[in-house]
Amino acid sequence: MDTLLDALQEGRLFELPENDKNHALQFLAHIIEAFPQIPTGTDIVGNVMAREEAMNTALGKGWACPHARLEFEEDLMCVIGWSPTGIDYGAPDGKPISLITMYLVPSNQRNHYLREVSLLAKVISSSPGIDKLASLKELNDVRNYLLDLIAASKETTGPDARARMIRLQAKTAAVPQPVQDLSHLVVEALSIVTGPGLKPLVLTQNQELLSYAESIAALPERLETDGFYQNGRWRIVRRNTAVYQGNRMVYDCLAISTK
Repeated sequence: MDTLLDALQEGRLFELPENDKNHALQFLAHIIEAFPQIPTGTDIVGNVMAREEAMNTALGKGWACPHARLEFEEDLMCVIGWSPTGIDYGAPDGKPISLITMYLVPSNQRNHYLREVSLLAKVISSSPGIDKLASLKELNDVRNYLLDLIAASKETTGPDARARMIRLQAKTAAVPQPVQDLSHLVVEALSIVTGPGLKPLVLTQNQELLSYAESIAALPERLETDGFYQNGRWRIVRRNTAVYQGNRMVYDCLAISTK
């Protein structure tokens, strides 16, 4: 389970912005698409959603493990999404999903991926404390829960893995890590207000993102039809749409970019 440990060390544990299955999968897939290693134009979202439609990836006991396979050579990587309320995922045991571990599986890492997922499924089925996942309330509690789970797996308890877990636990205890504290990604909240005869109004705390979003004439239309927009450093992903009187609409979005 070294890939899980890498994700924790590199800040790839996220609190999911909502508890809809498709939106959660799309959110995590968009984050993978923003990785600098991913070739431009790679459709991780479509890859993940097609595989999920063909086969439900829930492992049970609050876990799901979707993945995207790419025909290129790179390291096995994953992102982890945590839902505080749980997601109706259609799991075989009927329980809501609290953790979605989404893997990026390059062609040279398929055996590594199969070993890791097999070990993960084994640990989930046998660890006595696995059921406390649904009761966790804070992201740092989830991080520590995952560290305990990794320590319970025999393949990652060698000296190097133990040392990395100790360093990560010490860092977490000293400075609690917020959701947006990422090693190579920036995630910003963004709202767009639009309506008949109105110029779209962009609301964000990030000046660079504000200038970028305001320069896109057809941004609301693209968010409505495609659910996201990217043409440069920022990827803007629609989370929710609210409709108000006068046919005014507010698009609640996340913007993702590499530093």
